[in-house]
Amino acid sequence: MTVLVTRPGPEGQSLCQQLADEGIQAIHHPLIRIVDNPPSSNLSTLLKNSDIIIAVSYHAVTAAQNILSKTASIWPSSPLYLGVGQKTAHVLSKVCKQKVNYPQVSDSEHLLKLTELNDVNNKSILILRGNGGRELIRDSLLNRGAQVSYCETYRREYIPISDHNTYQAWINEKTSKVVITSQEQLEYLRSITPDEYLAWLSTRQLFVPSQRIVERAQQLGFADVTNTHSATNQILLAALRP
Repeated sequence: MTVLVTRPGPEGQSLCQQLADEGIQAIHHPLIRIVDNPPSSNLSTLLKNSDIIIAVSYHAVTAAQNILSKTASIWPSSPLYLGVGQKTAHVLSKVCKQKVNYPQVSDSEHLLKLTELNDVNNKSILILRGNGGRELIRDSLLNRGAQVSYCETYRREYIPISDHNTYQAWINEKTSKVVITSQEQLEYLRSITPDEYLAWLSTRQLFVPSQRIVERAQQLGFADVTNTHSATNQILLAALRP
């Protein structure tokens, strides 16, 4: 059994190392790379003018911290801070020096059930994110009467798979499980896979972090999809153990 890990950057490398430490063969093949957006002086202003700040990923937090550092700015203490998951909340709490609440299930739907978001009429809410994504949070909060804005602190760049031999190598390595930590990665992998490898790919067991991605994977033709309910490496590792 070999696990294909598409999670980008050090997190993906770390998961592969943890799998290897347990005797599970893993291939790290990221589909996207994370790049900080250029420093923006209006990030500090947006933060100060917000009643609630929501971070949708730890990438959004670390990129925001990089921007603030370069502009000699700090996180304000007056807003309420929320993270979409435990890791994001932990990273955000470290940089903003405030308590950060998060849902027990790391997805948009459960974030929206937090009591802090029950009464947000006329509240100013800032969502820290990358380029696109998490529209459900914005749309739901707008429907509740909030004023919602985005700050895209980083961008995701697609990494093309230009060599068809890559797929054959995955087959030769007896890849049976694939870790995909976002819907964007899922859609991208499905769209760039050559027709002759689609049948093989669709019969791999996918491990994804939310029910929304499970349903999308099934729509795209994947039959065996496991919802880990979290994108943390610790939870993914437990799900991948034989």
